[in-house]
Amino acid sequence: MAPHSHDHSHLTETEARVRALESLLSEKGYIDSAAVDEIVQTYETKIGPQNGAHVVAKSWVDADFRKWLEEDSTAAIHSLGYTSRQGEHIDAVFNSDDTHHLVVCTLCSCYPWSVLGLPPTWYKSPPFRSRAVIDPRGVLNDFGITLPETTKVEVHDSTSEVRYLVIPQRPAGTEGWSEKQLAKLVTRNSMIGTGFARTAEALS
Repeated sequence: MAPHSHDHSHLTETEARVRALESLLSEKGYIDSAAVDEIVQTYETKIGPQNGAHVVAKSWVDADFRKWLEEDSTAAIHSLGYTSRQGEHIDAVFNSDDTHHLVVCTLCSCYPWSVLGLPPTWYKSPPFRSRAVIDPRGVLNDFGITLPETTKVEVHDSTSEVRYLVIPQRPAGTEGWSEKQLAKLVTRNSMIGTGFARTAEALS
């Protein structure tokens, strides 16, 4: 595999620092860059948000699974084969007409990798981490989400011990859809709380 380029001009400051640290550790023999690349590729292409989408879609069509997810989210998710090396505990929170859930990690970037893959850059940014707690409605507006004043916004702060997965509301007009069809409506942002599931019309 070709060595990493040292041209960091297209990277953000944080990305450049990470790349420099990876290069330094690789040169000293502490890590194998190829192994790191393989892990990243696995999370981007084989894990990604499709695991979480499967969890959400199953909760929409399987009442027993939804109940299990409400009572013991971690066990229900693990039953589908989605476990992590960190042994993370995941709490599923359910959006409704009355309550919208938003997930953040105010201390660092704790994130449910086993169901969502790699966290987006904005999730790790200080502005998002601070504003999500101080002004959650303003953050949601930035993402194009405008909620009725009657809808309460609950912010969940992820930690190294507990991560959160938002279960978005099932879109109207999807009666009779298969679990596989429904999973295509579930986006990464909808499982963080910064988006809604896609509409039925979006796939037509």
